[in-house]
Amino acid sequence: MHPYLRYRTRMARHSLRQFIASMVNSLEIIGLVFAPVVLGLMAFVSMPVMMAATRGAAMTLAAIAGQAVLVALPVVLLRKRLHPADAVAWERTLPVPPALGWQGDWLVAGRLVGWMAGICAVSAAIWLYQWPAWLRPVWGRALAALAASIALGWALAAAIVTARRLRLRHRGIPRSASAHGGADPGAADAARYAPRPLQPRYLALWHRLFWLPFWRAENKTGIQQCALLATALAGAVFWTTHALPLPRAALGLFTSAALMLLVDRGDKAVREQAAEIALPLAMWPLAQAPLLAAARTFTLLPAFVVLAVMAGLLTMLPGAAAGLRAGLAAAWLGFAAAAALAIVVLPAAPRGRVVLVTFSILLLTAIGSELWA
Repeated sequence: MHPYLRYRTRMARHSLRQFIASMVNSLEIIGLVFAPVVLGLMAFVSMPVMMAATRGAAMTLAAIAGQAVLVALPVVLLRKRLHPADAVAWERTLPVPPALGWQGDWLVAGRLVGWMAGICAVSAAIWLYQWPAWLRPVWGRALAALAASIALGWALAAAIVTARRLRLRHRGIPRSASAHGGADPGAADAARYAPRPLQPRYLALWHRLFWLPFWRAENKTGIQQCALLATALAGAVFWTTHALPLPRAALGLFTSAALMLLVDRGDKAVREQAAEIALPLAMWPLAQAPLLAAARTFTLLPAFVVLAVMAGLLTMLPGAAAGLRAGLAAAWLGFAAAAALAIVVLPAAPRGRVVLVTFSILLLTAIGSELWA
């Protein structure tokens, strides 16, 4: 293999290992809680595109396109880790032909698409083993549609990696101060980051030391927390209103897991950021305890928003309150708030946090399964 291709594949492998290491606690929690249903959920990965083969050409093409987006989704989410911006900037000095760069993009995208292809293959094998009546007349077309969706997803993932590489490679050099009419960039930055007149001191520090870094450069903590918050809110709405034709116990498990993961991942990000800025912060003439307390407090706000929405739905919607056991509902809300506080306040080791979060999810699920008579 060409040295450049080895470099690209090894960098992608190293980035994936870093990502898995950063997510190991959450993956352990998800594995412990959802292990009994993982195989059942895996069977449904390829079912839409295989079943679409029984509905005509238009439905099959739509299903192939949707499955291709699902196959390429891991590459979309991890594109910054697969090819960091610093590495792209360094590659500007290398004599890399365009064809070699495109080949590296295909190899990098294929590493993640290969995992998704393996999951789709296991899912298809489960359906072939079950051999339902709807699959027997169209099994050949169904497998061909699944293979086409994987190939299309690989092409889409490679195009995404290529677009990012070319955009960063041809990004222009920032304009100098002379382009701004001789204005001093330092004065502009000082005016930009000057404290607002009515903004409290520690709130301003929290905004700059904890909030802004979670949205800048390669840090995706802000996007991650927004996704977890939306997931927890959706689970709470569907669980309380029973808007989906699924067992309420399963929706309660999903909501409990999303809520606890929202708190756990947010608190972990705040602790990592606090450790990152601990040394320069120690040289500042200010007390660190109020700043860290503010950061921890804001970690709890998304979870309390979910609990407030759920409490409002349980008390205001007649459909949600039908057959509701008010005492158990209050106990569920109270224990969820206490579990969130424990995750943030207790100085537990990583293994202890996994036990605490898993126990909280299981206990919330057990209480939630009895909320409605």
